[in-house]
Amino acid sequence: MNAEHNPAVPLTSGTAGNDATGATPIPSRFGEPLSVMLPIPVRQGRPTPVPSPTPEAEADYADTFYGQVGGHETFKKIIHVFYQGIAADPVLRAMYAEEDLGPAEHRMLMFIEQYWGGPRTYLEERGHPRLRMRHIPFAVTPEARDRWLAAMRAGVDAAELSPLHEATLWDYIERAAASLVNSPSDPSQQP
Repeated sequence: MNAEHNPAVPLTSGTAGNDATGATPIPSRFGEPLSVMLPIPVRQGRPTPVPSPTPEAEADYADTFYGQVGGHETFKKIIHVFYQGIAADPVLRAMYAEEDLGPAEHRMLMFIEQYWGGPRTYLEERGHPRLRMRHIPFAVTPEARDRWLAAMRAGVDAAELSPLHEATLWDYIERAAASLVNSPSDPSQQP
C-alpha cells in the first residue's frame, strides 16, 4: 500500500519531487504529473484545490514537447496559419457561426498548447476538452477532415519543426482528425 492510499500517512499534495512514496509521478498528456493536476486527499474524498500559477511564476516547459518546439510562439504560428486556411475554405468556414474567427483561434491555441505540455489555460477557462462532444453539432465528413488536415498541414509546415517533432505532432493531428469524423461522405463535395 503506498502513502496515497494509507490514511496513517499525512496528506501531501503529491507534487513532483515531494511524493511521499518516492515513486516517479505518472505524467499526463497535459504535461504535468497527474498527482499535481488532480491531487486527491484520501481522507476528504475529493480533490484539493490547486492554486492557479501567478503571472510572476513562469513555468519551466523545457522538458515538455511544448518547450522543445519553441513554446507559445511556435504554436501561435501553427494555429494562426491553420485559421488562415479555415477562413479561405468555404466548407470549413461554414462550420463557424462567429463572423470573427479570433475567438476560435484563441480556443484552439489554448487547447493545443495545453495538450503538448504548455500552460493549462484551456482547462482553467473551458474545462475538459471533450473534442467529440464539441464537434457533434457539425457534419464532419471524411472530406471535411481532409480539408481540415490540409489547413493544419500548412500551419505545421510554417513552424519548421525538427523531423522528429513534426512527425510526433502530425501523428497526433491525423489521429485526432480521424476520430472526429461523424458523417458519411457528401457526394456534392466530391472533386
